[in-house]
Amino acid sequence: MASEAASSGPGEPAPSLQAAVRPALLLSCALFLLCLWARGRPRRPRRSPPGPFAWPLLGNVLQLGRLPHLTFCELARRYGDVFQLRLGRRAVVVLNGEAAIRQALVRQGGHFAGRPDFPSFRLVSGGRSVAFGPYSAQWRAQRRLAHLCLRAFSTADGRSRRTFEQHVVAEARELTRVLARRGEGGAYFDPCPLFTVANANVICALCFGQRYGHEDSEFRALLGRNDRFGQTVGAGSLVDVLPWLQAFPNPVRRVFRDFQALNRELHDFVKAKVAQHRRTYDPRLTRDISDAVLGRIEQAEGLSREHVDGTLTDIFGAGQDTTSTALCWVLLLLLKHPHLQRRLRAELDSVVGRARLPTAEDRRCLPYLEAFIYETLRFSSFVPVTIPHATTADVVLRGFCIPKDTVVFVNQWSVNHDRSKWKDPHLFDPARFLDAEHKLDRDLACGVMIFSLGQRRCIGDQLAKLQLFLFTAILLHQCTFEANPAERLTMDCVHGLALKPMPFTVSVKMRDLELLASLFASLESQLPAIFSF
Repeated sequence: MASEAASSGPGEPAPSLQAAVRPALLLSCALFLLCLWARGRPRRPRRSPPGPFAWPLLGNVLQLGRLPHLTFCELARRYGDVFQLRLGRRAVVVLNGEAAIRQALVRQGGHFAGRPDFPSFRLVSGGRSVAFGPYSAQWRAQRRLAHLCLRAFSTADGRSRRTFEQHVVAEARELTRVLARRGEGGAYFDPCPLFTVANANVICALCFGQRYGHEDSEFRALLGRNDRFGQTVGAGSLVDVLPWLQAFPNPVRRVFRDFQALNRELHDFVKAKVAQHRRTYDPRLTRDISDAVLGRIEQAEGLSREHVDGTLTDIFGAGQDTTSTALCWVLLLLLKHPHLQRRLRAELDSVVGRARLPTAEDRRCLPYLEAFIYETLRFSSFVPVTIPHATTADVVLRGFCIPKDTVVFVNQWSVNHDRSKWKDPHLFDPARFLDAEHKLDRDLACGVMIFSLGQRRCIGDQLAKLQLFLFTAILLHQCTFEANPAERLTMDCVHGLALKPMPFTVSVKMRDLELLASLFASLESQLPAIFSF
């Protein structure tokens, strides 16, 4: 007893009383904080979408998991195609299924065309991004300008398509040379960084009239930062939904600061190119997309010189990443299904022959190749959730009231893996896109959702599809790809704005090196001067 009394200082309760008081005090503090949070928490409007219980401070962040699009599909089975959750203090409405998504983005497009006021979005393209910018008359003018100039150098007419095709063929030529060099002696190597450089060079040539070698370390480092970009702005990114994490040192703040740096680096790269074009600009000669934007910017209402840099940063950044990611999935699925690789090569040899390379004109005569590409887009759904949208006004969708400025996630994965739309969606089957006459079912192909819909639809979707077709056709025509037997091929992926395959290696063999050399030699005279390798 004496020892117990000695352990209690003046004015302190006995230890047994302390043990009882401390939990009560902690519980009282927790209840007080919960009450404060509940009072400040925005109330759900009447007839708001249903959804899971949201925890204080975090909301439903911890429920999203590593692959949020799959979590959204599970929640949709419980709450319906339109449901609501909370990320931090932000209300987020999630759209699933083709009917709900089309209703929102097409039939009520203007009301769902906004972007959230996320801190990360304001950093993209110097704050003048077409893809991430807020919905306004100025944004519509900038989007029209970007779309017009991009089409003028890619898919607007026969002449622009031929010029664009020359760019792709030139990069395919160099890519096959690098693949052959890396694959000497049956060596296995990671092909995806090479695809990134090749596709970036196509966009670089269109935008700036310049390309870079595969060994250019600075260019490869710049492109390699795209993965971190996607991980920051993807659906459910902690950087934007839990801003209080910026107040003290932690991994989230480090990611955000890294994101700031890589955006500055990419934007500075583009600004330097635009500055060179301004110094040599001649209104009588439009050399590339940079010249086209410079020539039209003064005529676009509400746009300034700074919008030139922002527009071109968007085109360059988005253009190369989408197609290179798709090409990585194409190759992975060719390796997983070698019998399909043989069938595709047989179709190419039958239609194209061995005396020339595949062209865009061959597209309609290669239905199985087109079906394979569309099935790759559907099966991988490598843009599972679009860049987050926001409502521009109070709106009613499917009987639910959604307030203005509500964040909206569009789950494209749910469309591409909908069992009511696709038979056995978990199986990879290109034949699903062929009709009874073994021609491409274009209505079904148009049902694949990868480039979004409505007013925020990707402006480069037609360019990306043509570029993907040409690269795939030329590589299959010229190369044989073999998987590394020491690796287990998997559809597991690295999550971000785009799903990227886990790293894998491949062995590449040229089908006919002498033929390849002669085919590309005959093209030398047709290619612009920038393609002197």
